[in-house]
Amino acid sequence: MTQVETLFDPRTSTLTHVVWDPETRDAVVIDPVLDYDPLRVAVFEESIDRLSAFVGQHALKVWWILETHAHADHLSAAARLVDRFGARQAAGAGMREVAEWFGPRFGVSGDGAFDRLLAQGESLEAGSIRVEAIATPGHTPACTTWLIDGRLFTGDALFLPDFGTGRCDFPGGSADALWRSIHGLYARFADDTPFYVGHDYQPGGRELRWTATLGESKRGNVHCRLDTPRDEFVAWRTGRDQTLKLPGLLFPAIQVNIQGGRLPDTDALGRVFLRFPVGLF
Repeated sequence: MTQVETLFDPRTSTLTHVVWDPETRDAVVIDPVLDYDPLRVAVFEESIDRLSAFVGQHALKVWWILETHAHADHLSAAARLVDRFGARQAAGAGMREVAEWFGPRFGVSGDGAFDRLLAQGESLEAGSIRVEAIATPGHTPACTTWLIDGRLFTGDALFLPDFGTGRCDFPGGSADALWRSIHGLYARFADDTPFYVGHDYQPGGRELRWTATLGESKRGNVHCRLDTPRDEFVAWRTGRDQTLKLPGLLFPAIQVNIQGGRLPDTDALGRVFLRFPVGLF
């Protein structure tokens, strides 16, 4: 039976999951964080070093770095972990659509950024670990839930029951699609199926959590229970999203993340520049 180690980045409330087999030491990493200081416009590797320390402590072989979607609230460390661990990186096939929309607007391309882009039902092997892709679009077209050893890693599609669901107002997002994605998980998996989320914003100041069961969500998700009508959810989610501010790291994050966590190329003087298109939204 695989085990899960979860690391929390308090700056972005991001949860990074390491799924590993204690017998074979095979592992995958889901949604790693590259630290970014927007005031200094600088990246640093505190989160990567914490992750690397865990990997080294348990002598793990990291086969794949998996992204649940193109994150808009933090920079991905995937490319740097590929270099550190000799791993490969994968995301859902919907990443192409996200890159096609954002790439020209930032003057970058996501072509060849990932070793695998998995469609619904496709799988990959990480030594003794099998990973299945479940397309769960809505928050973004790229959103993919990873099924590993009976556990679901839902990213920002489905949050813990007391926080609900991800927003759907990014390009290509759809509240209708998100309702269908979540209810697809509800219909397919038993109530005792655990799911692991991409963020915990600790509503009400409660203790940090990163997992719940689908049964808990079916009965008590504050946005989308099993008995929540589709039209009701779509109307509420759409109205709610119109009141939300854009994520503070959207511009630096998205242009890096559609390239698999790679920063833009250096110029002739060895400098790296991020782009901030005026009036994009």
